[in-house]
Amino acid sequence: MCLIYWREYRTLFHVATNYGLSESTASRIVLHVENCLIKFNLFNLPKDLPEGKGIDWNVVIVDATEIPIQRPKKTEEKL
Repeated sequence: MCLIYWREYRTLFHVATNYGLSESTASRIVLHVENCLIKFNLFNLPKDLPEGKGIDWNVVIVDATEIPIQRPKKTEEKL
Protein backbone atom coordinates (compact mmCIF):
# COMPACT_ATOMS: atom_id res chain seq x y z
CA MET A 1 0.00 0.00 0.00
CA CYS A 2 2.80 2.43 0.89
CA LEU A 3 4.62 1.80 -2.38
CA ILE A 4 1.47 2.50 -4.38
CA TYR A 5 0.81 5.64 -2.32
CA TRP A 6 4.33 6.97 -2.93
CA ARG A 7 4.51 5.86 -6.58
CA GLU A 8 1.15 7.08 -7.81
CA TYR A 9 0.72 9.89 -5.26
CA ARG A 10 -3.00 9.35 -5.04
CA THR A 11 -4.95 10.52 -2.01
CA LEU A 12 -4.88 8.31 1.06
CA PHE A 13 -8.64 7.94 0.71
CA HIS A 14 -8.32 6.31 -2.73
CA VAL A 15 -5.42 4.07 -1.76
CA ALA A 16 -7.19 2.97 1.44
CA THR A 17 -10.37 2.18 -0.50
CA ASN A 18 -8.43 -0.20 -2.76
CA TYR A 19 -7.27 -2.14 0.30
CA GLY A 20 -10.52 -2.03 2.24
CA LEU A 21 -9.10 0.25 4.93
CA SER A 22 -10.19 3.57 6.37
CA GLU A 23 -8.28 6.70 5.43
CA SER A 24 -7.04 7.15 8.99
CA THR A 25 -5.69 3.58 9.11
CA ALA A 26 -3.87 4.07 5.81
CA SER A 27 -2.40 7.32 7.13
CA ARG A 28 -1.14 5.61 10.29
CA ILE A 29 0.43 2.79 8.24
CA VAL A 30 2.23 5.17 5.88
CA LEU A 31 3.48 7.31 8.76
CA HIS A 32 4.69 4.22 10.66
CA VAL A 33 6.59 2.86 7.63
CA GLU A 34 8.16 6.27 6.93
CA ASN A 35 9.26 6.61 10.57
CA CYS A 36 10.77 3.09 10.54
CA LEU A 37 12.72 3.82 7.35
CA ILE A 38 14.07 7.06 8.83
CA LYS A 39 14.89 5.42 12.18
CA PHE A 40 16.97 2.64 10.59
CA ASN A 41 18.71 5.04 8.18
CA LEU A 42 17.13 3.38 5.16
CA PHE A 43 15.66 6.67 3.99
CA ASN A 44 16.97 10.19 4.16
CA LEU A 45 16.91 13.38 2.21
CA PRO A 46 20.16 15.03 1.19
CA LYS A 47 21.13 17.83 3.53
CA ASP A 48 23.52 19.54 1.12
CA LEU A 49 22.84 20.08 -2.55
CA PRO A 50 25.79 19.47 -4.87
CA GLU A 51 27.49 22.57 -6.16
CA GLY A 52 29.75 23.05 -9.09
CA LYS A 53 30.24 24.45 -12.52
CA GLY A 54 27.14 24.15 -14.66
CA ILE A 55 24.77 23.36 -11.77
CA ASP A 56 21.96 25.86 -11.44
CA TRP A 57 19.40 24.98 -8.76
CA ASN A 58 15.87 26.31 -9.02
CA VAL A 59 13.65 25.11 -6.22
CA VAL A 60 9.88 24.93 -6.32
CA ILE A 61 8.00 23.92 -3.18
CA VAL A 62 4.48 22.56 -3.51
CA ASP A 63 2.31 22.09 -0.43
CA ALA A 64 0.18 19.07 -1.27
CA THR A 65 -1.10 18.47 2.24
CA GLU A 66 -4.49 16.82 2.35
CA ILE A 67 -6.90 18.88 4.43
CA PRO A 68 -10.47 17.69 4.93
CA ILE A 69 -13.09 20.38 4.49
CA GLN A 70 -16.68 20.55 5.58
CA ARG A 71 -19.23 20.54 2.79
CA PRO A 72 -21.72 23.38 2.70
CA LYS A 73 -25.13 22.45 4.09
CA LYS A 74 -27.93 22.07 1.59
CA THR A 75 -30.66 24.65 2.08
CA GLU A 76 -33.91 25.31 0.32
CA GLU A 77 -32.75 28.73 -0.76
CA LYS A 78 -30.29 28.60 -3.67
CA LEU A 79 -27.81 31.37 -4.17
